[in-house]
Amino acid sequence: MNVTSGLKATLVEADRILVIGCPGSGKSTLAKRLSQALGLAYISMDRDFYWLPGWRKRPRAEIDQMIAKAVTGERWIMDGTGLSSFHLRLPRAEAVIWLRLPRYACLYGAISRGLRYFGRNRPELPAGCPERLSLEMLAYIWNFERDAAPLIEAALRDHRLLNSTAIIRSRKAASRFAVLAHGLEGVA
Repeated sequence: MNVTSGLKATLVEADRILVIGCPGSGKSTLAKRLSQALGLAYISMDRDFYWLPGWRKRPRAEIDQMIAKAVTGERWIMDGTGLSSFHLRLPRAEAVIWLRLPRYACLYGAISRGLRYFGRNRPELPAGCPERLSLEMLAYIWNFERDAAPLIEAALRDHRLLNSTAIIRSRKAASRFAVLAHGLEGVA
């Protein structure tokens, strides 16, 4: 979907939006900006579902139960890719914003965020989960387009959301997208 031509349909008419993409792509930043611009409740998958203090992951059944309850809400924007919960989220989503930035941009985003918040909590994480960098995460980012992107495309196609997905390929485009959303408040 062309970001500008599909903007009104994607943002104004959608009450439930997923913001997905590779770690470090800016999902949380964009979702929070759009949440404010569009008056949608902001849900962070990392903070609200996945992590407990000390980087302990919740049990899968509990995560799924929490997500299933959250997606019953009428108006929300949720950031996080979480392929294993697409079956719960995609049927309720009316639009998807996929931050599909180049590998180097995501690596830069993750590393700069890691340095900025190192040892401290960032707002998208629960208390007791200080920012950290790991080779595992950097490898995941490096291989995201090869490993995760085909699965995302298949899931979007299966849930008939491919045509209501705005694909954003740069931070500059994401910023323009958020600015345009502010101009759409109250437009129907």
